[in-house]
Amino acid sequence: MKRAVLFDFDLTLADSTRGAIECINYALVKMGLPQAEHQAIKATIGLSLPATLVRLTGLTDPVLAKSFTAHFVECADLRMVDLTAIFPDAPRAVHELREAGMKTGIVSTKYRYRIEAILARDGLTDGFDVIVGGEDVVHHKPDPEGLHRALKQIGLSGQDAVYVGDHPVDAMAASAAGIPFVALLRGNAVRDDFDQWSNILFIESLPDLVPLLTGNWGSQFRNSKRSP
Repeated sequence: MKRAVLFDFDLTLADSTRGAIECINYALVKMGLPQAEHQAIKATIGLSLPATLVRLTGLTDPVLAKSFTAHFVECADLRMVDLTAIFPDAPRAVHELREAGMKTGIVSTKYRYRIEAILARDGLTDGFDVIVGGEDVVHHKPDPEGLHRALKQIGLSGQDAVYVGDHPVDAMAASAAGIPFVALLRGNAVRDDFDQWSNILFIESLPDLVPLLTGNWGSQFRNSKRSP
Protein backbone atom coordinates (compact mmCIF):
# COMPACT_ATOMS: atom_id res chain seq x y z
CA MET A 1 0.00 0.00 0.00
CA LYS A 2 1.28 3.44 -0.90
CA ARG A 3 1.56 6.14 1.76
CA ALA A 4 1.21 9.30 -0.32
CA VAL A 5 -0.35 10.58 -3.52
CA LEU A 6 1.12 13.59 -5.31
CA PHE A 7 -1.05 15.24 -7.95
CA ASP A 8 -0.42 17.41 -10.93
CA PHE A 9 -2.91 20.30 -10.83
CA ASP A 10 -4.04 21.50 -14.25
CA LEU A 11 -6.36 19.00 -15.99
CA THR A 12 -5.78 16.59 -13.10
CA LEU A 13 -7.41 18.30 -10.12
CA ALA A 14 -8.76 21.34 -11.93
CA ASP A 15 -9.88 22.54 -15.36
CA SER A 16 -7.86 25.65 -16.19
CA THR A 17 -8.52 25.50 -19.93
CA ARG A 18 -10.39 28.82 -20.15
CA GLY A 19 -7.74 30.59 -18.12
CA ALA A 20 -4.88 29.15 -20.14
CA ILE A 21 -6.48 30.14 -23.43
CA GLU A 22 -7.17 33.69 -22.31
CA CYS A 23 -3.79 34.31 -20.68
CA ILE A 24 -1.68 32.66 -23.38
CA ASN A 25 -3.39 34.58 -26.16
CA TYR A 26 -3.12 37.77 -24.12
CA ALA A 27 0.64 37.23 -23.87
CA LEU A 28 1.01 36.42 -27.55
CA VAL A 29 -0.90 39.54 -28.61
CA LYS A 30 1.17 41.69 -26.25
CA MET A 31 4.27 40.38 -28.01
CA GLY A 32 2.83 41.18 -31.45
CA LEU A 33 2.28 37.50 -32.28
CA PRO A 34 -0.88 35.85 -33.65
CA GLN A 35 -3.23 34.13 -31.25
CA ALA A 36 -3.00 30.35 -31.00
CA GLU A 37 -5.78 27.88 -31.68
CA HIS A 38 -7.65 26.76 -28.58
CA GLN A 39 -6.87 23.07 -29.09
CA ALA A 40 -3.17 23.81 -29.52
CA ILE A 41 -3.18 25.74 -26.25
CA LYS A 42 -4.99 22.95 -24.41
CA ALA A 43 -2.27 20.52 -25.51
CA THR A 44 0.34 22.69 -23.76
CA ILE A 45 -1.38 22.77 -20.38
CA GLY A 46 1.06 21.31 -17.87
CA LEU A 47 4.19 22.52 -19.67
CA SER A 48 6.32 25.36 -18.36
CA LEU A 49 5.65 28.77 -19.90
CA PRO A 50 8.92 28.82 -21.91
CA ALA A 51 8.10 25.33 -23.21
CA THR A 52 4.59 26.50 -24.07
CA LEU A 53 5.99 29.36 -26.14
CA VAL A 54 8.25 26.97 -28.02
CA ARG A 55 5.41 24.52 -28.66
CA LEU A 56 3.06 27.22 -29.97
CA THR A 57 5.45 29.46 -31.89
CA GLY A 58 8.82 27.71 -32.27
CA LEU A 59 10.50 30.66 -30.52
CA THR A 60 13.36 29.61 -28.25
CA ASP A 61 14.96 32.97 -27.39
CA PRO A 62 15.19 33.23 -23.55
CA VAL A 63 14.45 36.97 -23.74
CA LEU A 64 11.19 36.27 -25.57
CA ALA A 65 10.36 33.50 -23.11
CA LYS A 66 10.83 35.95 -20.24
CA SER A 67 8.54 38.47 -21.94
CA PHE A 68 5.92 35.81 -22.63
CA THR A 69 6.03 34.68 -19.01
CA ALA A 70 5.66 38.23 -17.69
CA HIS A 71 2.64 38.95 -19.88
CA PHE A 72 1.03 35.61 -19.03
CA VAL A 73 1.45 36.22 -15.30
CA GLU A 74 0.06 39.73 -15.65
CA CYS A 75 -3.16 38.31 -17.10
CA ALA A 76 -3.24 35.25 -14.86
CA ASP A 77 -3.00 37.32 -11.68
CA LEU A 78 -6.27 38.96 -12.69
CA ARG A 79 -8.16 36.14 -14.37
CA MET A 80 -6.81 32.65 -13.71
CA VAL A 81 -8.49 31.93 -10.37
CA ASP A 82 -11.92 32.94 -11.69
CA LEU A 83 -11.43 30.89 -14.86
CA THR A 84 -10.27 27.70 -13.12
CA ALA A 85 -12.72 25.13 -11.75
CA ILE A 86 -11.91 22.20 -9.49
CA PHE A 87 -13.14 18.99 -11.10
CA PRO A 88 -16.23 17.65 -9.27
CA ASP A 89 -14.58 14.30 -8.48
CA ALA A 90 -11.45 15.83 -6.94
CA PRO A 91 -12.72 16.73 -3.42
CA ARG A 92 -14.21 13.26 -2.93
CA ALA A 93 -11.04 11.52 -4.09
CA VAL A 94 -8.78 13.62 -1.86
CA HIS A 95 -11.06 13.06 1.12
CA GLU A 96 -11.11 9.29 0.57
CA LEU A 97 -7.33 9.13 0.23
CA ARG A 98 -6.83 11.04 3.46
CA GLU A 99 -9.44 8.89 5.21
CA ALA A 100 -7.36 5.89 4.11
CA GLY A 101 -4.39 7.41 5.93
CA MET A 102 -2.49 8.71 2.92
CA LYS A 103 -0.67 12.00 2.66
CA THR A 104 -1.62 14.14 -0.33
CA GLY A 105 0.23 16.83 -2.22
CA ILE A 106 0.40 18.84 -5.42
CA VAL A 107 3.40 19.29 -7.72
CA SER A 108 2.68 21.61 -10.62
CA THR A 109 4.21 24.15 -12.96
CA LYS A 110 1.35 26.46 -11.93
CA TYR A 111 2.41 29.00 -9.33
CA ARG A 112 1.78 27.83 -5.78
CA TYR A 113 0.14 31.08 -4.72
CA ARG A 114 -2.41 30.66 -7.49
CA ILE A 115 -3.12 27.03 -6.56
CA GLU A 116 -3.55 28.08 -2.94
CA ALA A 117 -6.03 30.81 -3.95
CA ILE A 118 -8.11 28.32 -5.96
CA LEU A 119 -8.11 25.78 -3.13
CA ALA A 120 -9.04 28.45 -0.58
CA ARG A 121 -11.94 29.62 -2.73
CA ASP A 122 -13.33 26.07 -2.83
CA GLY A 123 -12.62 25.16 0.80
CA LEU A 124 -9.89 22.63 -0.02
CA THR A 125 -6.92 24.25 1.69
CA ASP A 126 -6.72 21.53 4.34
CA GLY A 127 -6.78 18.75 1.75
CA PHE A 128 -3.05 18.74 1.02
CA ASP A 129 0.06 18.24 3.11
CA VAL A 130 2.40 19.87 0.59
CA ILE A 131 2.11 22.09 -2.49
CA VAL A 132 5.08 22.70 -4.78
CA GLY A 133 4.45 25.25 -7.51
CA GLY A 134 6.35 26.79 -10.35
CA GLU A 135 7.96 29.48 -8.21
CA ASP A 136 9.36 26.90 -5.79
CA VAL A 137 11.80 25.23 -8.18
CA VAL A 138 14.57 26.20 -10.56
CA HIS A 139 13.83 23.42 -13.04
CA HIS A 140 10.27 22.61 -14.08
CA LYS A 141 8.83 19.30 -15.26
CA PRO A 142 9.99 17.04 -16.81
CA ASP A 143 12.81 17.71 -14.34
CA PRO A 144 12.06 15.83 -11.08
CA GLU A 145 13.04 18.73 -8.80
CA GLY A 146 9.47 19.50 -7.75
CA LEU A 147 8.69 15.88 -6.92
CA HIS A 148 11.90 15.50 -4.92
CA ARG A 149 11.05 18.66 -3.00
CA ALA A 150 7.55 17.44 -2.17
CA LEU A 151 8.80 14.04 -1.01
CA LYS A 152 11.38 15.68 1.21
CA GLN A 153 8.74 17.88 2.82
CA ILE A 154 6.50 14.93 3.69
CA GLY A 155 9.43 12.72 4.66
CA LEU A 156 8.84 9.83 2.26
CA SER A 157 10.74 8.08 -0.51
CA GLY A 158 9.64 7.82 -4.13
CA GLN A 159 8.52 4.22 -3.72
CA ASP A 160 6.20 5.24 -0.87
CA ALA A 161 4.25 7.53 -3.19
CA VAL A 162 2.62 7.79 -6.60
CA TYR A 163 2.32 10.76 -8.91
CA VAL A 164 -0.98 11.31 -10.72
CA GLY A 165 -1.07 13.42 -13.88
CA ASP A 166 -2.68 13.80 -17.29
CA HIS A 167 0.29 14.60 -19.54
CA PRO A 168 3.39 12.70 -20.73
CA VAL A 169 5.54 15.43 -19.14
CA ASP A 170 4.16 14.24 -15.79
CA ALA A 171 5.19 10.68 -16.59
CA MET A 172 8.65 11.90 -17.54
CA ALA A 173 9.05 13.71 -14.24
CA ALA A 174 7.81 10.72 -12.25
CA SER A 175 10.19 8.39 -14.05
CA ALA A 176 13.12 10.72 -13.41
CA ALA A 177 12.18 10.94 -9.74
CA GLY A 178 11.72 7.18 -9.33
CA ILE A 179 8.03 7.55 -8.44
CA PRO A 180 5.35 5.21 -9.85
CA PHE A 181 2.97 7.06 -12.16
CA VAL A 182 -0.80 6.94 -12.63
CA ALA A 183 -2.13 8.50 -15.85
CA LEU A 184 -5.51 10.20 -15.61
CA LEU A 185 -7.01 10.09 -19.08
CA ARG A 186 -9.09 13.25 -19.22
CA GLY A 187 -6.69 15.73 -20.75
CA ASN A 188 -5.50 15.62 -24.36
CA ALA A 189 -3.29 12.57 -23.88
CA VAL A 190 -4.34 9.02 -24.79
CA ARG A 191 -2.85 5.68 -23.73
CA ASP A 192 -0.51 5.47 -26.71
CA ASP A 193 1.17 8.71 -25.62
CA PHE A 194 2.57 6.82 -22.64
CA ASP A 195 3.99 3.88 -24.58
CA GLN A 196 7.61 4.59 -23.67
CA TRP A 197 6.97 3.88 -19.98
CA SER A 198 6.32 0.30 -18.97
CA ASN A 199 5.00 0.67 -15.41
CA ILE A 200 2.02 3.00 -15.69
CA LEU A 201 -1.50 2.54 -14.40
CA PHE A 202 -4.45 4.26 -16.05
CA ILE A 203 -7.59 5.73 -14.52
CA GLU A 204 -10.46 7.72 -15.98
CA SER A 205 -11.66 9.38 -12.77
CA LEU A 206 -9.98 10.34 -9.52
CA PRO A 207 -12.13 8.19 -7.19
CA ASP A 208 -10.62 5.15 -8.93
CA LEU A 209 -7.42 5.87 -7.00
CA VAL A 210 -8.46 4.53 -3.61
CA PRO A 211 -9.15 0.91 -4.65
CA LEU A 212 -6.11 1.04 -6.91
CA LEU A 213 -3.74 2.19 -4.18
CA THR A 214 -5.11 0.08 -1.36
CA GLY A 215 -4.99 -3.13 -3.40
CA ASN A 216 -2.02 -5.20 -4.51
CA TRP A 217 -0.04 -2.49 -6.26
CA GLY A 218 2.45 -4.71 -8.07
CA SER A 219 -0.17 -6.97 -9.61
CA GLN A 220 -2.06 -4.00 -11.05
CA PHE A 221 0.59 -3.46 -13.74
CA ARG A 222 0.08 -6.88 -15.25
CA ASN A 223 -3.59 -6.13 -15.84
CA SER A 224 -3.81 -2.47 -16.74
CA LYS A 225 -1.04 -1.34 -19.10
CA ARG A 226 -2.80 -2.51 -22.24
CA SER A 227 -6.34 -3.08 -21.05
CA PRO A 228 -8.98 -1.48 -23.28
